[in-house]
Amino acid sequence: MDHPKFIDIAGVEMAFHTKKGVFQALQGINLAVRKGEFITLIGHSGCGKSTLLNLIAGLLKPTEGVLLCANREIAGPSPERAVVFQNHSLLPWLTCYENIHLGVERVFGRDESRARLRERTQAALALVGLGSAEGKRPHEISGGMKQRVGIARALAMEPKVLLMDEPFGALDALTRAHLQDELLKIVAATRSTVVMVTHDVDEAVLLSDRIVMLTNGPAASIGEIVEVGLARPRDRVALAQDTRYTEYRKAVLEFLYRKQAHPAVEAA
Repeated sequence: MDHPKFIDIAGVEMAFHTKKGVFQALQGINLAVRKGEFITLIGHSGCGKSTLLNLIAGLLKPTEGVLLCANREIAGPSPERAVVFQNHSLLPWLTCYENIHLGVERVFGRDESRARLRERTQAALALVGLGSAEGKRPHEISGGMKQRVGIARALAMEPKVLLMDEPFGALDALTRAHLQDELLKIVAATRSTVVMVTHDVDEAVLLSDRIVMLTNGPAASIGEIVEVGLARPRDRVALAQDTRYTEYRKAVLEFLYRKQAHPAVEAA
């Protein structure tokens, strides 16, 4: 991939002031993400994965260092960096259509006609295969469908970067696998730049161009980066027989459970 760097994280540190004193969450983070690249952040609980994602989102400001997106400093939240959380965070009194339309109106409402806003909303629903559910409210649809609405809402704003914090973590294995496959198709269609937090090694290998592995906290840093050289489009059944898939998976497991053995996962 020859694209220039699109997100640039340089010398980033993040410390939180707590009742027990200063907690150093991240230390010396340097990472460049290319345009159109799919990056996953993986590491044990408490290693600062979500903190790093929130810094890229502009929801936190670093204690030290700088974060750039498209050569502009990340100084706060922006529609150019859309976030999908593990909890879908849909407004329960609005329909699927209305939940997405709300974001579309906020970003494009000043400059575009009502008809164009409606088109954008319906296109986002179609992209995640939920055109037939547009009139339903969150309590009327499954957990997997709620997450798809959350992804559609993010994509409808045409963000430059899609940030995902364990978006499939609360779903059952089959639904999770289905949405991973859907995400692969969506990202191929939109050519989005994606940074995603996950605990799932197979998910990381299946989806990523690079897997960024963080050391244990506190003062977590980037331990290793695995380049995933698997051709796209990717098929999970075919990859199960691919020796390279097994090698990438083994490299991540080796880092997590040997090089960064964690007291909390001794039984794993």
